[in-house]
Amino acid sequence: MIIPKVLKNNAKPFFLLLFVFCISISCNKSKKEIATPNKTISANTSSNQSIPVYNFDQLEPLLYTESNKTYIVNFWAMWCAPCVKELPYIQEYANKNPEVEVLLVSMDFPKDIDTKLKPFLKEKNISNKVVILDDPDANTWINKIDANWSGAIPFTIIFNNKKRAFFERSFASLEDLETEINNTLNN
Repeated sequence: MIIPKVLKNNAKPFFLLLFVFCISISCNKSKKEIATPNKTISANTSSNQSIPVYNFDQLEPLLYTESNKTYIVNFWAMWCAPCVKELPYIQEYANKNPEVEVLLVSMDFPKDIDTKLKPFLKEKNISNKVVILDDPDANTWINKIDANWSGAIPFTIIFNNKKRAFFERSFASLEDLETEINNTLNN
């Protein structure tokens, strides 16, 4: 197959744009799966003075733990309305449960950290740890997270060293989030 020169030179931005488009049109399905993790998470809840930018290889160790501590990892973006709607519920849960580790994985552009993302987080009073995932090979890393994940956001992983659940949907309320956390960890 002959690939036009203009596409060859712009393939990375093209596929990133295609990925963002695909995520934005499918923002609200529901799936759940439980498995046992095998790596260690090390993100700390903190204010968002510094927002690191990771590729998937750098992020992946944060998606697993060997402890019985509860972790919530939420994939989201400022342009995703259901994501923005559920962020206050995740923040409120974290405030009420300081022993739970929360990591918000932003799918926004790294160039927007200071001009858009930090002001957004401040305006919404979000103080959970935030990182940006900047890895254009979504076809590879989405399946590494969950083979059933379509790539739509919001997408949340709730886990400890014994149980793990995936949610490809937004949480409708704090109570909805609490129910899913309790069901995941207590069943």
